[in-house]
Parts: sequence; structure tokens; C-alpha cells
Amino acid sequence: MTAISDRPLMLPEEFEEFARALARTVEGIRPEFINGKLGIKPVPDGDHGRIVQWLVRICIQARPELYLHDQGLKLQGYRGGNARPDGTLADADAFVGQGDWAVTDEVLMVAEVTSFDSDTNQRDRIDKPRAYAESRIPLYLLIDRDSAEVKVYSAPDGVRYETVQILPFGKTVHLPEPVGISLDTEPLKDWVR
Repeated sequence: MTAISDRPLMLPEEFEEFARALARTVEGIRPEFINGKLGIKPVPDGDHGRIVQWLVRICIQARPELYLHDQGLKLQGYRGGNARPDGTLADADAFVGQGDWAVTDEVLMVAEVTSFDSDTNQRDRIDKPRAYAESRIPLYLLIDRDSAEVKVYSAPDGVRYETVQILPFGKTVHLPEPVGISLDTEPLKDWVR
């Protein structure tokens, strides 16, 4: 995501209207509004998409009552905002009737896969963990293709995640409750540059 400005540009409600208009006119971008900053998330590459498919399959097999949604979220906390994670794990019907940007009350985990753009460090490693912890989303799973690591953020205190587990690709990663799924990350080695 490339930041367009360092100062707040609009309120979250104004962003939602802007994002709807942008979606009708421009293909291939995903706008986000995190910590008062408007940004554009790039369209995922093929390896990125394959990693998300891998995660969807594991989640469905391990917890068939849940689904890894492609759902925009209204974030709480400092300056609020809107983000569209690569995956949002929740009950299959959690977002019925909520529209493009849903509340995070039923979200068990959000997942992001790093992109190869100049803003991935700020977006995926700094801004999103903070925003997701402020929204009290129980788990943030970051699949970091730059470092070939899986990072599991847990125990949000409303400001930050108190626990971060970092394991290299190839290890088995245990996602704590309320998710309770184990990930064999060996296949991830095939989907990095």
C-alpha cells in the first residue's frame, strides 16, 4: 500500500463512500484507510494468491464451521479505519447483511501475506498489527515472504499484541485459541521469490 499522505484525509465514513466509487471505476486496486492514512494495496501476485488458497483449505479442513473470508473490516481504536485483510477467519455467516465494511466482533483471526511493494513494512508489520490489536481481534497471522517466516500475534490488550511467535517456513505453527489450528508451513517455501 502506498501512503498518499501522512495527515488524516477523511473520516472512515467518507472513506467508505470513496472506496465504493473507486471500485466502480478502477480495477486492480484495494483501497484501505488505516490510522488516518489513505492507501492503496496492490493486487496480489500468483504466489500470494496460492498462499491464501493454501490457508483457506487448511482452515476449512480443520474448522468446517468457519470460513476465511475476503471481507473489509471497520477497525476500532486510534483514528479507526478500514482494512481489507487477505483473509478474515470467522463463522461462515458472520458478515451476512454487513456490506463492504464489517464490524470485527466475530472475527477470530486476520491473515496477511506480504507483498513486494515499498510500503509492506509499514503496512503489514507496523500499522496493521496495531490496528488489529486495537480492534481486539484475537489473532493476527502474518505470512512474511521477505523473511520466510510466519508470525503469529496473539493476546491483544487493546493497544498491542502481547505475544508474538515467529517461526521460519518449514516449521509447524500452532495457532492458539480461539482458532486452534496447526499449520505445516513446508509448502510456503515453494511460493516465495
